[in-house]
Amino acid sequence: MAEAGRRLTSRAPARARWCGWAVLCDWATLCGCAALCGCVALCGCAARPTICPPPAPPVPQAEYRSARWSDLPGWTADQMKEAWPALLESCNAVGARAPWQIPCAAAQAAHPATSQDVRAFVERYFEPYSIGARAGRRASRDGLITGYFEPLLHGARSPSAGFATPLYSPPPDLLTVDLSSVYPELEGERVRARLEGNRVVPYYSRADLAHDASLKGHELVWVSDALDALFLEIQGSGRVQLQSGETIRLHYADENGYPYRSIGRYLVDHGELKAQDATMLGIRAWARSHPSGVQALLDADPSVVFFREEPLGDPALGPKGSLGVPLTPGRSVAVDPASVPLGAPVFLATTFPDSGVRLERLVVAEDTGGAIRGPVRADLFWGTGAEAAGEAGDMRQSGRMWLLWPKGMPLPAP
Repeated sequence: MAEAGRRLTSRAPARARWCGWAVLCDWATLCGCAALCGCVALCGCAARPTICPPPAPPVPQAEYRSARWSDLPGWTADQMKEAWPALLESCNAVGARAPWQIPCAAAQAAHPATSQDVRAFVERYFEPYSIGARAGRRASRDGLITGYFEPLLHGARSPSAGFATPLYSPPPDLLTVDLSSVYPELEGERVRARLEGNRVVPYYSRADLAHDASLKGHELVWVSDALDALFLEIQGSGRVQLQSGETIRLHYADENGYPYRSIGRYLVDHGELKAQDATMLGIRAWARSHPSGVQALLDADPSVVFFREEPLGDPALGPKGSLGVPLTPGRSVAVDPASVPLGAPVFLATTFPDSGVRLERLVVAEDTGGAIRGPVRADLFWGTGAEAAGEAGDMRQSGRMWLLWPKGMPLPAP
């Protein structure tokens, strides 16, 4: 089971892996944020050691080693024209920035007819660098490549027996507490909370969400399957085909601030599934045979995602990633932006999901994920629907990556 961000099969767009309460626990080493209560008036804090995850392990430093095009396996065989739309989309986002002005201006004026034309363009304007993950004196060139997808659900604008599971927009009682003005070392970390009288307390968990009266009227759609709804939250965005025939997109808008807990791990820990069977298909099969246990399974993940609705747009493209451009199936990847700058082309050498068949292609870094951490780490976007879900769910491969960086430009600081 691929783990990227809070995705079951990998991804959640730019979502922090640790909730704000847990981050404070890590930082203060005191569960329930007790060390901070007096300073930021988090009066509802209480000792809750069970929600404090262990600190994340240190991330290796990126190392870039100059390479030749002939070092890239499969470089001359890739159907590279398929990656051209992703390159253009990235240029729309980063083309005004210093490293990208020359190659992006040239790309906007180019009209390559073949994959050979695209390859010649890339070789003219970019240089390849093998990406390594340095820990101590050694830099490993091998890393983990997973996959993600865009779910397709069926829904309706009004609830009924067939469409009983709501998906919500952010409720008005959801507060975001920014602590960086008091504690600069917590910059970027935000606590989700709510008011209870004059106290600031953690927001409702999934199991307690029904107690929030403020959610009434903030239902975007009702969908046909509660497990599908959770998988949509795990992915962070997806499509919903409505009874009217219209298809809309739902994108991550906010969350309730609890750390993601894997329902696959929950089933394994409770002896319901073996680790190798805790895939999306295995979880669905378990749910079909244990309908009375589904709600407890869902509640095992206290984290809840709230969405915003957007028009479908071009159905051939995926949702917008962290770069703010639509993802291109098979050619967009999520990366750790601390190691691979968003917008950069990358050459990926790995294998197809659950196989030894070589997968070597030009991709573009256009997204991020909370568990996509480290230099040699990527999450390949497979597209929309059941087939893409199958590929993404099976993908957990070893691979190597090359950063393709504009010629003459200083390399990104690792």
